[in-house]
Amino acid sequence: MKQLLALFIIFTSFLTAGELPELKIGEAVPSFSLKNYDGKEFSLDKTRKEKENKFTVLMFISTECPVSNAYNERMAKLYDKYSKKNVTIFGINANKEETIADIEEHSKEHKFLFPVLKDNGNKIADLYGALVTPEVYVLDKEGKLLYHGRIDDKRKVEEVTSKDLENALDALLAGKEIAVKETTAKGCTIKRVVIE
Repeated sequence: MKQLLALFIIFTSFLTAGELPELKIGEAVPSFSLKNYDGKEFSLDKTRKEKENKFTVLMFISTECPVSNAYNERMAKLYDKYSKKNVTIFGINANKEETIADIEEHSKEHKFLFPVLKDNGNKIADLYGALVTPEVYVLDKEGKLLYHGRIDDKRKVEEVTSKDLENALDALLAGKEIAVKETTAKGCTIKRVVIE
């Protein structure tokens, strides 16, 4: 157990030591195309340029992480609320051991109406510097990063005092400045493919 803990600390330190890029608020993010579990391909460029789309939310999530799973109902409600306001929401699964079949089963079980895209080889997670699940990114129509961090401040929904993602989206939809543009996402580390 101690060895596993040591490896976890080393791995986390490696990830947070600047080995991955750190996207900055206001800068353009990398584009990508990924497939949903049903094989349908989604392009970030195409999505954000759609006339009705106002903002895009990317959520790095997991089928196995207990922290990510604590947010399943909240993520479904976020989609229900904001998709009606022309906000596009994508889930992205970058964990190396979570399969397409796992993602499909998990999405259907939790009634996700948003696509959950498979990031094979964690290439997009690496481009974005995503470290944990859940971790979110909010983009404008030009592909600029407007908000990055957590969904809210507590794993237990009854203890939430700051709905950070909702606050950001509500401000943007009202044409206002986001009060808090960056927060620290806490969750399970994304299980990456390590290239020797």
